[in-house]
This record gives sequence, C-alpha cells and structure tokens, in this order.
Amino acid sequence: MTVGERILKYRKLNNLSQEEMAEKLNVSRQTISKWETDQSTPDFDKIGLLCKLFNISADELILGKASGVMNDSGSDHKNHMKGLVISFSVFLYFVAVSWIIFATEFLNLNDGLVVSIFMIVCALATCLLIFYFVNHEKQNSSEKIVKKKDPAKEAIHTIVSLVATCFYLFISFTTNAWHITWLIWLIYAAFISLIDLLWDLRGDKGGK
Repeated sequence: MTVGERILKYRKLNNLSQEEMAEKLNVSRQTISKWETDQSTPDFDKIGLLCKLFNISADELILGKASGVMNDSGSDHKNHMKGLVISFSVFLYFVAVSWIIFATEFLNLNDGLVVSIFMIVCALATCLLIFYFVNHEKQNSSEKIVKKKDPAKEAIHTIVSLVATCFYLFISFTTNAWHITWLIWLIYAAFISLIDLLWDLRGDKGGK
C-alpha cells in the first residue's frame, strides 16, 4: 500500500470528505486528490498535521507498520492475561470443591472449619474474576469500537444458560443440596467467559 492509498484509507476511516480534510490542513481539495493518487506527496509539515488529524504515528502513515504490530501485540497480551485469570479462577473453584470432598471423607475436622476454608477459596477465585473484569476491561472501554452482536455467540450463550438452569434445578431438587449447588453458577460464569475468550481468539485469527 502506498502513502497515497494510506491517506485515502485513513480519510475514509475518519469519515472526512476531501473538502473537509483540505480545510483542516489548509490546502486545496486538488492537493488532497493528488496525495491520494500518488501524483504528489505531502510536505514534511503536512505529514505531522496528517498524523495528528488521523491520530496515528508518522511511521504508520509512511511505512504502514507501527499500528498493526502494536495492536496485534496488545490484543495477544490481553487474551493471554484473560486466559490466565479465568483458568486460575476455575482451578480455585475445583480446589474448593475437592477440599469439601477430601475433608468430609478423610479428615475429622469441624464442619464450620471445612466450610470456612471452602468459602475463602471460592471468595478468592470470585474476587480475582471481579478484579480483572471490572478494572482491566474498564481501562479499555474508552478505546472500544461498538461491535454488532454475533448471532452465533449469542445463540451459544442462550443454550448454555438454559442447560445450566435445567441442570441446576434438577441437581438441587434431587439432592436437596442447595447450599452446594449454587457453585454451578460460578462454573457457568467461568465457562461463559471461556467461550468469549475462545471466540475472540477465533475472531482475531480469522481477521488476520
């Protein structure tokens, strides 16, 4: 892609007409047209104004490199962190359930102590998820572009929700262990987050 083609691309991405862009840069519309068709190139001072107008770096405008590399790296890092947080939280939930089973079968401990440790581990896992999704995702809210909902992902969410609800009610009524079956919703939340992560990774690979 040439410099002119990049100028044309970023002008359209910013919803600017040639007249509007010419007015902002204090040049004629014909000058913009010549830039975009590579009949001429912007002067050095105009390159700085173009970068400021498009909110990009000079390397990105001239070489077309910086933005793609940075965005891909940032996206990969975010997905990696999300995967670690979700995986570790799910691991803690399984540890909590395993502790209940182990303590009940093999240890002669006070029930209050067993339940307390169980609740502490669950609380740690839940706080970890809340901390990440409330704080980390909030940092990117101003940078996010509004996306259309993916019908396929929404359908998967609906199906998983229905299955989780039916499973929760069936297990709860048959075992009468309502004090334990609420864990199904913690696992459900982690599973939904995992689906979203895998879906985003799939989308990133498809877009490359």
